[in-house]
Amino acid sequence: MSPRPETVVRDIRTRMFHLRTCAAKLRPLTASQTVKTFSQNRPAAARTLGQIRCFTAPVAAEPFLSGTSSNYVEEMYYAWLENPKSVHKSWDIFFRNTNAGALPGTAYQSPLPLSPGSLSAVARAQPLVDAQPNVDKLVEDHLAVQSLIRAYQIRGHHVAQLDPLGILDADLDSSVPADIISSTDKLDLAVFKERLRMLTVGGFYGLDESDLDKVFHLPTTTFIGGQESALPLREIIRRLEMAYCRHIGVEFMFINDLEQCQWIRQKFETPGVMQFTSEEKRTLLARLVRSTRFEDFLQRKWSSEKRFGLEGCEVLIPALKTIIDKSSENGVDYVIMGMPHRGRLNVLANVIRKELEQIFCQFDSKLEAADEGSGDVKYHLGMYHRRINRVTDRNITLSLVANPSHLEAADPVVMGKTKAEQFYCGDTEGKKVMSILLHGDAAFAGQGIVYETFHLSDLPSYTTHGTVHVVVNNQIGFTTDPRMARSSPYPTDVARVVNAPIFHVNSDDPEAVMYVCKVAAEWRSTFHKDVVVDLVCYRRNGHNEMDEPMFTQPLMYKQIRKQKPVLQKYAELLVSQGVVNQPEYEEEISKYDKICEEAFTRSKDEKILHIKHWLDSPWPGFFTLDGQPRSMTCPSTGLTEDILAHIGNVASSVPVENFTIHGGLSRILKTRGELVKNRTVDWALAEYMAFGSLLKEGIHIRLSGQDVERGTFSHRHHVLHDQNVDKKTCIPMNHLWPNQAPYTVCNSSLSEYGVLGFELGFAMASPNALVLWEAQFGDFHNTAQCIIDQFICPGQAKWVRQNGIVLLLPHGMEGMGPEHSSARPERFLQMCNDDPDVLPNLEEANFDINQLYDCNWVVVNCSTPGNFFHVLRRQILLPFRKPLIIFTPKSLLRHPEARTSFDEMLSGTHFQRVIPEDGLAAQNPENVKRLLFCTGKVYYDLTRERKARGMAEQVAITRIEQLSPFPFDLLLREVQKYPNAELGWCQEEHKNQGYYDYVKPRLRTTINRAKPVWYAGRDPAAAPATGNKKTHLTELQRLLDTAFDLDAFKNFS
Repeated sequence: MSPRPETVVRDIRTRMFHLRTCAAKLRPLTASQTVKTFSQNRPAAARTLGQIRCFTAPVAAEPFLSGTSSNYVEEMYYAWLENPKSVHKSWDIFFRNTNAGALPGTAYQSPLPLSPGSLSAVARAQPLVDAQPNVDKLVEDHLAVQSLIRAYQIRGHHVAQLDPLGILDADLDSSVPADIISSTDKLDLAVFKERLRMLTVGGFYGLDESDLDKVFHLPTTTFIGGQESALPLREIIRRLEMAYCRHIGVEFMFINDLEQCQWIRQKFETPGVMQFTSEEKRTLLARLVRSTRFEDFLQRKWSSEKRFGLEGCEVLIPALKTIIDKSSENGVDYVIMGMPHRGRLNVLANVIRKELEQIFCQFDSKLEAADEGSGDVKYHLGMYHRRINRVTDRNITLSLVANPSHLEAADPVVMGKTKAEQFYCGDTEGKKVMSILLHGDAAFAGQGIVYETFHLSDLPSYTTHGTVHVVVNNQIGFTTDPRMARSSPYPTDVARVVNAPIFHVNSDDPEAVMYVCKVAAEWRSTFHKDVVVDLVCYRRNGHNEMDEPMFTQPLMYKQIRKQKPVLQKYAELLVSQGVVNQPEYEEEISKYDKICEEAFTRSKDEKILHIKHWLDSPWPGFFTLDGQPRSMTCPSTGLTEDILAHIGNVASSVPVENFTIHGGLSRILKTRGELVKNRTVDWALAEYMAFGSLLKEGIHIRLSGQDVERGTFSHRHHVLHDQNVDKKTCIPMNHLWPNQAPYTVCNSSLSEYGVLGFELGFAMASPNALVLWEAQFGDFHNTAQCIIDQFICPGQAKWVRQNGIVLLLPHGMEGMGPEHSSARPERFLQMCNDDPDVLPNLEEANFDINQLYDCNWVVVNCSTPGNFFHVLRRQILLPFRKPLIIFTPKSLLRHPEARTSFDEMLSGTHFQRVIPEDGLAAQNPENVKRLLFCTGKVYYDLTRERKARGMAEQVAITRIEQLSPFPFDLLLREVQKYPNAELGWCQEEHKNQGYYDYVKPRLRTTINRAKPVWYAGRDPAAAPATGNKKTHLTELQRLLDTAFDLDAFKNFS
């Protein structure tokens, strides 16, 4: 029976297709299966891996295809593949012709009629295409083409023309990847033949010159065909070169998400995708004019001033404006930016739109500083501005965060501020608020904070839903060549750890830069993930305008001096295209020059520099219109009994049903409940009550750090975990009040520098939030020292920017070794801005509040849970904001004497800066022989030893709870109370550490140097503590002996 239906041929070809190519198993899923978006844009025609052919003959031309024997034909085809002689000669010819690509209607040859001579005629029949089945060759050719396409997608950026100087390789490698056929700048046949010969000889692709004009169907993983589903190999290579090897290098194939890879392929491979209208080109030219002429103007007026100009990367300004325009179009109305010093003035002028006269007057050496703060250099200052985006006609707020010279230090600060702004406006997906971070190439590769910041990008409590990173890649760091500055091919390789696509672009091609920036903004809007734009450029001057770069990079700078500025290049291009004419171009230049000159004239009228005009994070409504506190008083930090009891009851229970907690935690909650019944709090309850009461008052609280949800010392337990259901949690603090503010408690990544910077940025956004960062152990803060030294300590003085961040630093000498013992209080105290030799006016009204207002930060070491409670609440109730450094305890968390009664926390009570002696010594002060001052945990060691020695009437112990600002007034009162007592300072830290060097001169100033202040404590040492437990106890006993030996200082003058 002869096979008849038309479906047979389709079935045969489908099965032959699978057998010939094996592609069904090798290539990715089709677009319709994985990315519906892309399948709608693809040509509807079915794809095969055979060469494209024009089927003109109807299927009906095959006269035998008129039955339903597809299974029969399929079996016969399989048999033919194994042995062509096993089927009838006519089927043998048909399968040969079809497999060799013969057209329908010609592959089939009618069987000869049966006659005496027919058998010999059949034997003589020949196929139309004299070829044996060459399935392997077809597979190899098509897989080779697919491999070639993939090679360009993966490694095309290595041969892209990225360096505008034409002398360096952006990836530090001059070789061409072995699996890319042609070089980027020579697509002629001779070059192709040579590359093809090398690859063919090596057996990599197995293609030949004759394959150049063969037409291949394109796989679903490329968009170079546009509306065409097949292209000649020569055209495939050309289009791949255009997409990946010109002025844009795209790194994205490491991303493990097919949809995202397909999205990027479509953006860069689709033919003709990078087209700009004449209006867009004119806008780009105008922005380049402003960027270039601004730097030219500064150079003419102040040629000997450092300004860290943008010459060599003038395209940065239109690049940033393009990102902002596109983001605004997609719904963003607040952009927060961070950047180093290079190009900062230009960004302030032409992106943020800071008044030019305010910038120009900064160059005046006769400009007087205003009262507030010590200020900072002009290229470190920030700015906040709300304006209309002229392209989208929508309001947009721009904030450029002030930064120190420490490159990349502002990265996490910007991220934290962005997160806060998103939080306060309910932007849970990052559609309204976004961040842009600018980097230098050397710093981006060299500074570890970049890596830390990237690893915050997708954490639930830290994500900002995508940041656009723009690298100003000067291809040099100060005087250091890239080969000495990094081991990775690109400075941007750190971004690969979070699957961020990286777009390298030649900055002397402004249109390529604009296109890349549009794609970057669209990526962030679409996927809410980080993206990197690498502007490969050069630095026309040295590190600054006074620096001579020829000392160390002579060849580079010889080329730079020959280099035509990008503005001139692009203007000439547009004139040649007829987009603008020369008079229009010159008019644009003269118009902006006039703007600069007029602003320069106005700048001469500026006599005083007001740093508050450069504020990057204003707090509307918190201060008066002139930036002053609305009062200089602080209300009571106490609470009513009902509120304390309610918070305590919630803290000692599980406020949700069907929730099983750990048995050990049940005992902890039971103990809390007993404390509440007894109207007493320990450290954990005191913190709970401070937080809970502020939440009731509408104050958002955010506690962040390593393991803070449970607490390093297993005392906090603010997040409960169901023991039977994975990842089911409960935060009782969020179940206190019906309309309370939200409480955020989040375990951070194992980072101090990045996370503390992030929390600092979060605290910048609003004064009506209590933001706390807890170090796992106090000494861990030293890996975040840059944030402490450059932002927290001097931030208000440099940038008139108040910040109420709280640092919780566990501290105490408890025999645990040199690490985990000291939070290094001496470092914080050394950086306090009060004068140890000047006694302030103690009669001043609100002396304590004025002291707090004048200080740069507050340093406390609380010895009771109640005082810890009060200082946390005072942090919010003050009419201004100061950083608060708290040295928190470890053993005191469970110390039976470290308890506070509700009575000391009720309405009308306050934080005690000093806790005076209240025992027998206070009842007969004239009989006291020694007055010991101390702070923190050592108080409990002293009272225990005093009791053991029976010296309660002879030795008074006063605790200094607030070390800075120093409580001169209260300590003077204490000294005067004990006229016959000698004064001593006792600490558990070593003499060259701790508080002694800070307290002694201030205490001496308090008493007008009338008495010496003796020292009782450990001897000086290099390490914070001993690693030997016995030595630790010996040292402790020695300092206690000194403290209570009334003759210890007799021999000292």
